Amino acid sequence: MTTAPVVHSLREQIREHIVEGIVSGRWKPGERIVERRIATELEVSQTPVREALRELESLRLIESAPNKGVRVRNLTAADLEESYPVRAGLEAIAAELAAERLAEDCSALEPHVAALYEADRNSDGTSQVRHTVAFHRELVRAAGNSVLLHTWEGLGIEVFTALSIRWLGTVQQSYAEEHEELVAAFRRRDPRIADLVKAHVLGCAPHTDDDPA
Repeated sequence: MTTAPVVHSLREQIREHIVEGIVSGRWKPGERIVERRIATELEVSQTPVREALRELESLRLIESAPNKGVRVRNLTAADLEESYPVRAGLEAIAAELAAERLAEDCSALEPHVAALYEADRNSDGTSQVRHTVAFHRELVRAAGNSVLLHTWEGLGIEVFTALSIRWLGTVQQSYAEEHEELVAAFRRRDPRIADLVKAHVLGCAPHTDDDPA
């Protein structure tokens, strides 16, 4: 039996379009995003565009002001850094809840480690972001707690990871090895797994005292 493809709502498709535009640099920090122009470009009404923009504002990617419209926020290292302690706490909880399951079966994590080795070899920043985030999403999903997963996804982690690299030059040299070490820790039932995951996430954060690369 084949699995039905995931169908994203119109709002989600528009949201992804805008996020991709921000991450790729189509819309730069401080630049205005025109709701009507996006609606025309995507051949949709302005209502779902407005909903998508409202969601991105809650992620602090954009900001709106009366009579000034919507603009991409001028995010600083401090802005990007703020989400990491929250994320680290959530993933530490996830690691504790998922420990037994992942000790028995890490097959959801392993393909992303393999992909990260390839991305590291090729210095492929886009793939490093994609598979790093996918690895952590699978870790959180393994906890089997929908509230935890929803809260984690609400942090906009993929976007902030990509922006950290694009805007601040926050690049790790060895994504694959760090994630392989986490897999090994789950397999050996390391009692410190929650602390290891927390330290790993905090180590990925941009720092306000770092000079951009």
